[in-house]
Amino acid sequence: MTLGVRALAFNEAGHVFLVRHTYVPGWHLPGGGIEPGETAIESLIREMAEEGNLIVTEPPRLFSFYFNNRASRRDHIALYVVSNVMQTAPMIANREIAEAGFFPTHSLPEATTPATRRRVMEALSGQPQDPFW
Repeated sequence: MTLGVRALAFNEAGHVFLVRHTYVPGWHLPGGGIEPGETAIESLIREMAEEGNLIVTEPPRLFSFYFNNRASRRDHIALYVVSNVMQTAPMIANREIAEAGFFPTHSLPEATTPATRRRVMEALSGQPQDPFW
């Protein structure tokens, strides 16, 4: 089984942080795989720093757990809501991240993936979570 984490990371203005990778189309929530010896929270904090120069100012809250059957029959994602994140410096494009930034939740980039849009709406509306990523 593979296990990953993603962050619904909101700044003080309530804007959500998204990344556009160099190797896959669309805008996504920051995150990645949990490395051996890491806790989910450690992985989340590491990924947020690597993909956005983000730091956590409040404890992340586990929102839901998803089966990512598009990736494989064994892939799962723990989604955390992280409020009041701070960015220590603008994210500069690199080999992994083409672009990154905060966006108003009512005005996400056109290329935001359907799964990302669903996760944002689930968190904001209180509607039932789809168990599939």
